Amino acid sequence: MRRVVLATGNPGKLSEMREILAGHGLEVVAQSDLGIASPVEDGDTFIANALLKARHAASVAGLPAIADDSGLEVDALGGRPGLHTARYAGIDVDEHANNDKLLSELAGIPAAQRGARYRCAIVFLRNALDPDPIVAEAAWEGRIGFERRGTGGFGYDPLFIVPEFNQTMAELGLEIKNRISHRAQALEKLREPLTAALRGSA
Repeated sequence: MRRVVLATGNPGKLSEMREILAGHGLEVVAQSDLGIASPVEDGDTFIANALLKARHAASVAGLPAIADDSGLEVDALGGRPGLHTARYAGIDVDEHANNDKLLSELAGIPAAQRGARYRCAIVFLRNALDPDPIVAEAAWEGRIGFERRGTGGFGYDPLFIVPEFNQTMAELGLEIKNRISHRAQALEKLREPLTAALRGSA
C-alpha cells in the first residue's frame, strides 16, 4: 500500500477525503500527523493553491502528496466568497461567522437568484519537484438557502441546497455527499491517472 500525505489542516475536509479515498490502495497520512503546518495560501486560483499545499507537504514529508483547494461561488455576490471561502468573515473566525456573513449579504435576494456552486481542484504530486502534476477539477451546482438546515458536514454545508434532493449538504449525510460532492467528482476524475501514476512509480 502506497503512503501518501494529505495536505490539509481542515479536520472536516480530512475526514471527507479519507472516506472518499478509501479503497484506492493508499495509506493516507494527514500532514498534521507528520507535524507539517499549512503554508500561506496566496495563489490566484484554486489549482494554484492546491499545488502550493501539495508541494509544501511533499517537500517536508518526502512523500507523494494529494491536496485540494475548494470554494463556494455565489452568483448574486459576483462569485464571492471564492478563494476566500474559508476566511470569508475574517482570518480568525469560524464557519458560523462565515455562514452568518453569507446570509447577511444575501438578505432580500429571492430563491431564484441564489444560485451557487462549489468548485474543487485536486492535485497529486509524485514528489515535491514533480514537473507534471496530475490535476482534476469539478463543480457542484446548487443554491443558498435562507437558513441553516441539518447538522452534518462542515463549512457552508447547512446553507448549500442540492436541487435534486431539495436538501442541504448538511442534511444529506456523508454517504450521499461523498458520492456526489464537488470533491468526490474531482477525485473520481483523478482516480484513473492517479492509479496509473502510482503503478508506474511502484
